[in-house]
Amino acid sequence: MSKEIIRLKDCTVAFDDEVILDNINLYFNDKEFLTLLGPSGCGKTTTLRLIGGFLKPTSGDVLFNGVRVNDVPPHKRKVNTIFQKYALFPHLDVFENVAFGLRIAKLSESEIRTRVMEMLEIVSLKGFQHRKVTSLSGGQQQRVAIARALVNRPKVLLLDEPLGALDLRLRKDMQIELKRIQQAMDITFIYVTHDQEEALAMSDTIVVMDKGKIQQIGTPEQVYNEPKNAFVADFIGESNILDGIMIEDYVVEIFGRKFRCIDKGFAPREPVDVVIRPEDIEIVEPQKGRLSGTVTSVTFKGVHYDIIVDFKGFKWLIQTTKIHHVGEEIGINIGPEQIHIMKKSEYSGKFGDYSSYSEEYEKITSEDCEDETEDEEDEA
Repeated sequence: MSKEIIRLKDCTVAFDDEVILDNINLYFNDKEFLTLLGPSGCGKTTTLRLIGGFLKPTSGDVLFNGVRVNDVPPHKRKVNTIFQKYALFPHLDVFENVAFGLRIAKLSESEIRTRVMEMLEIVSLKGFQHRKVTSLSGGQQQRVAIARALVNRPKVLLLDEPLGALDLRLRKDMQIELKRIQQAMDITFIYVTHDQEEALAMSDTIVVMDKGKIQQIGTPEQVYNEPKNAFVADFIGESNILDGIMIEDYVVEIFGRKFRCIDKGFAPREPVDVVIRPEDIEIVEPQKGRLSGTVTSVTFKGVHYDIIVDFKGFKWLIQTTKIHHVGEEIGINIGPEQIHIMKKSEYSGKFGDYSSYSEEYEKITSEDCEDETEDEEDEA
């Protein structure tokens, strides 16, 4: 059984009457990779700052191993933080950057050398100890920052969007590396990101946040396959979110048609939100489908096509490996396991209709053209 290491109990943070965190209750387990996921301004970085001691809650308590630490400063907590800007010392080589905290702690030279070389091996920088940090790539610099944070042997490492400055390929490589390092060090990582793919790839647990509140806590599989509300369903991957009526246990009505599902526990004829993921929809001939619609947009994505299909004025996103053409009539079938039912919430009706997809794309394209025209006029 996992051991709890940190707990936020009834934590609220407010600045000038603006509530940033709204009565958060959350605990973190030892040796867990937990990700705080949400859009900008949702409260995830504020949560991280509470844990790190950079911020005190307006009300509530921060507990480490059951002990209240609200007034304990950052340097006295067994926590280290890595920010998006690594703040490495450009005049020092890799070894001295990593050794910096150990020298402040006045450890012996032999202990410093042993621990620094051990950390460089863990972060795959063996042989780099005499390199200037300014000569390193972005990914290598990040590994130096990780080694410097971990060499002090904290119980918890806090990471605030540390991959944000890296290009896409390097980000994916570093996601694998961070997970490997966390497992090698056997400590708790608390990671902040707005990138849902990053969260799904690395985490043991994901905490989805919006407007200073926790929307859902679960494993990557749980938050993807069983979202609690329309916000989570939309934020974690792509989703078609439709209005439905729960006729009875295991039966939902969409567009006047009844579909079998695997959900129960709703009131008879209760209005619900219905989530159907784009990759879970089977395309068939129009006459063989439970619903039929018209393809309005096709986008090639490499391994699959994103197609927008108009069903009675509501546009769905469907992902398929087979090409379909604009104007083509198609049918769809959906199995019971591919239908997920959610309670109505404040987010109902705000997500999941792809009607604006084409319009948004055209708007972006026209704006780009305008910008290019302005640039050409400036050059002239």
